[in-house]
Amino acid sequence: MRALPPARSPRWTTLAALVTTGALLTACGSGTDDTGSGKPRSGGTLTFAVGSDAGCVDPQQVGSNDTIYSVRQVVDSLTDQDPRTGKIVPWLARSWDVSGDATAFTFHLRPGVSFSDGSPLTAQVVKDNFDAVPRLGVLGTLAEGYLSGVRSTTVVDPLTVKVTFRQPNAQFLQATSTHSLGIESSASVKRSPQQKCSDGVVGSGPFVLKRYVQNQSITLAKRKGYAWGSSRWAKKGEAYLDRLVFKVVPEAGVRAGSLRSGQVDAIGSVGRADEAALKGGPVTLQRRANPGIVFGLGFNNARPVLKDARVRRAIRSAVDRKQIADTVFPTGTRPATSVLAHTTPDYTDLGTDLAFAPAQAKSLLDAAGWKTGDDGVRTKDGKRLSLTIDWVPNAATNQPALELIQQQLKSVGVQVTLKQLQLPQLTPIQQSGRYDAIWGNITRADPDILRSSFSTKLANFYRVPAGGLDTTLAAQAATTDPAERGRLVARAQRSIVRDAYNVPVVELQTQLGLSTKVHSLAFDASSRIQLHDTWIG
Repeated sequence: MRALPPARSPRWTTLAALVTTGALLTACGSGTDDTGSGKPRSGGTLTFAVGSDAGCVDPQQVGSNDTIYSVRQVVDSLTDQDPRTGKIVPWLARSWDVSGDATAFTFHLRPGVSFSDGSPLTAQVVKDNFDAVPRLGVLGTLAEGYLSGVRSTTVVDPLTVKVTFRQPNAQFLQATSTHSLGIESSASVKRSPQQKCSDGVVGSGPFVLKRYVQNQSITLAKRKGYAWGSSRWAKKGEAYLDRLVFKVVPEAGVRAGSLRSGQVDAIGSVGRADEAALKGGPVTLQRRANPGIVFGLGFNNARPVLKDARVRRAIRSAVDRKQIADTVFPTGTRPATSVLAHTTPDYTDLGTDLAFAPAQAKSLLDAAGWKTGDDGVRTKDGKRLSLTIDWVPNAATNQPALELIQQQLKSVGVQVTLKQLQLPQLTPIQQSGRYDAIWGNITRADPDILRSSFSTKLANFYRVPAGGLDTTLAAQAATTDPAERGRLVARAQRSIVRDAYNVPVVELQTQLGLSTKVHSLAFDASSRIQLHDTWIG
């Protein structure tokens, strides 16, 4: 197998050590990744409570962790990524070749793989998937971004497929490990995006979708005869569990109480407020820092007020990240020191640029002509300096974090209104541009997530003006030199942070609560979960 070397700067050696030891996995109480308490056993149902529902069960369209947890189990990917090392390893593809200029990727598929509708995995199926992704448009932003610049997907022979790009594409191999490029059967691909959202997809994964009730539950059943799992999984063949039930329970306290009482076996989005209540009982806490774009405010940079970089920088300087991390988020959460989390390859520490500096914020607003009114809110030309932040309740930390930001910005004269949306509303709002700022994050274990999010050549949800950032983002995706890519990614981070196109706030740390009956529930490289090896006993 000849694979493209991971795009990492010299800093990666140190970073990998940090990821492997501290940030990768921290368990409170007894370990849950591999307890060693008895022999693994087959059978049983795992009931997992999550806080929200994306309103869609198509992995190629879903971007919310609460829903990815379930739909990830339905589809396999061409490759997998080792969460400890970042290395790309075989899954549906047993090997691959990458051209010297990283414009062509040839995948050699495993024989004998089938989808839950009985159809076989072939090179034509992979081609059908990759050809269909661009037609999703804004409904599949992540998947479309991974395939941007594709020239063709070619069937070389029944089990060999070649993907060719118009220019070097250093990120693509890692992209093939993501849920967004999970492979569906050809018949499933032909369904409309809306049908796939409501009815689900036909995958080759270790579980199949049995029932989806929007805003209530997602039920999966074990795939009989499954025998083509990722090379990094411990168990060969079928999954241990017979059934998975993901219940939507919006209230964090109710989720915690349900876990402690044994009504559910696992819960997502455990916040600081629930940690004490869960400790000491038949429960363990399992956590991992997410790579990718940190939680923060994504500005609509085309809004009249936000076109002024001084206003954006003032807001950036007025946010006290440490207070938010220490007050609202789970133990161990780090304040953002870049637009990328520190676990992302080629992360650059820009903590100085993100220091809490309220005096500087006030000075910037003064210079921009915004004067403080009698009620403390600044005005200019008869207009108040106001900002509406759109957010969705897919994590218990969202509202209290935003309420703190609201207070912090008020202290420098910025009036903030918080507008709660339902998860399915988020993408249409972003697409329309009818927003000031959106609270969120995007997880990906590759720095090319910056291009997907901020390039004006792609979706450009944040309405960033065309300029040098585009050139930098395109260049980092094109280079096959790891050191050069690292320099370009660092430059892109500096541009985004210093021009305040986005206001990074805290790194997302995924924290799960698990019953002590749950064993070998593992995080993948993107801090989502893989349940093939999980068992109950």
